[in-house]
Amino acid sequence: MALTPSTMLALGTKAPDFQLPDVVSGETISLNTYSDRQALLVMFICRHCPFVKHVQQELAKIGKDYSDRSLGIVAISANDAANYPDDSPENLKEMAKELDFNFNLCYDEAQATAKAYTAACTPDFFLFDRDRNLVYRGQLDDSRPSNNLPVTGKDLRSALDGVLEGDRVNSEQKPSIGCNIKWKSGNEPAYYG
Repeated sequence: MALTPSTMLALGTKAPDFQLPDVVSGETISLNTYSDRQALLVMFICRHCPFVKHVQQELAKIGKDYSDRSLGIVAISANDAANYPDDSPENLKEMAKELDFNFNLCYDEAQATAKAYTAACTPDFFLFDRDRNLVYRGQLDDSRPSNNLPVTGKDLRSALDGVLEGDRVNSEQKPSIGCNIKWKSGNEPAYYG
């Protein structure tokens, strides 16, 4: 496990489009899936990472807490499932059902979507406004598996509330930290490592 911070993609960056299968429904999910939503949260997660396990209940809770708001949420796993079988589509489907995710969980087998978003770690969060401009990228909160701080989601929730209420999202943002995305051999992006 390599401790990796998020790349902190430039604020204002347009959300890259993607076409990925949802591991539960099998439907193809894209940016257009959320075209009627005021904001879109893209989360890069996986099943085996201790940093994701540490916050997974809060991720499920955010999905439920914001279900009546105009927020689209998609979680994406891009890990190499051949070398990390816990992160296979079948196991991700189990994860989504066990945690009762009410948002799409997609598998990025080609890892192209992770690269387009400059995702570097799990978890990694990207929040876009109505025009799909990036307004937040960073941590869920200050909690980590080893620091005994409670998982509250306060940093991400503050950004979510701001964008949904039409307020300016604070541009002072701390990077997320987690396990590096498990790139397929020879597929590592230039920004990685």
